Amino acid sequence: MTYRLRNLGLAIALAAVAVLLVFYYVSQERGRLQEGEELVPVWVAAKDIPAGTSGSELEAGGYLTATEIERGQVAPGALLDPADVAAKIVANPIYKGEQVSQLRFRSEAERGIRAQLTGNLRAFQVPGTEHQLLAGTLQEGDRVDVVATINYKFVNFGPVPQGTSNEELTASRVVLRDLLVLRAPEKVTTTSKISDGANGKDLSVLLAVTDAQGQKLAFVTRDDGPEWTLQLRPPLDASDSPESVETVGTILSDGLKAQQLSLLVPEGS
Repeated sequence: MTYRLRNLGLAIALAAVAVLLVFYYVSQERGRLQEGEELVPVWVAAKDIPAGTSGSELEAGGYLTATEIERGQVAPGALLDPADVAAKIVANPIYKGEQVSQLRFRSEAERGIRAQLTGNLRAFQVPGTEHQLLAGTLQEGDRVDVVATINYKFVNFGPVPQGTSNEELTASRVVLRDLLVLRAPEKVTTTSKISDGANGKDLSVLLAVTDAQGQKLAFVTRDDGPEWTLQLRPPLDASDSPESVETVGTILSDGLKAQQLSLLVPEGS
């Protein structure tokens, strides 16, 4: 009898523990579900947000609107304060109605070269020799001019009062100024010199130019084009001389007196 009573008491105790565990589980689950239904404030896109948009422009540009959703539906990294991304940019487009997540933003540095291209700026890669590209000297962020020596004929300018002579002439001038270096050529080594090939143009520089400047740069740097080189500008307080063009005549006559010029240009010529 004692043995049966003991087993019965143990069974009742175990049943009571099971009931308590069930009540505890149900209570916890109900609390979890209620927590998921709790409404929390989030920011969503009021309109499409293009990639490259600065975080500081989101509110001023009307890109954000505040709303409330259930806690369980909050996206990972949900934006709680627009100020948190003020110094960043949108890495990928965010479409109208989407929750705005901090995971969709990147710093300017992480975006690299694309972050420096706005409006009519373009990235233009120019191949050249180590001397043309100032390899070993040029650095990212430098500013350069492009100097070209071009062969031409009067007919290149259309009809002129003196006729349309086919005589080939040569002139030099700065054809582009103040171009930003987006990526400098790698420093030249003995190994790279050997592998440069016949034309020695295995190096390249990436420049930021306007779309219009790109046309001129393409003309000057083409394989069958004129001779050209980059020249490095001062990092601070750079200034430009007045526009000019140099020919054999201007170089030889520069600074000479009349008597000295007569030696260059014989009488009757």
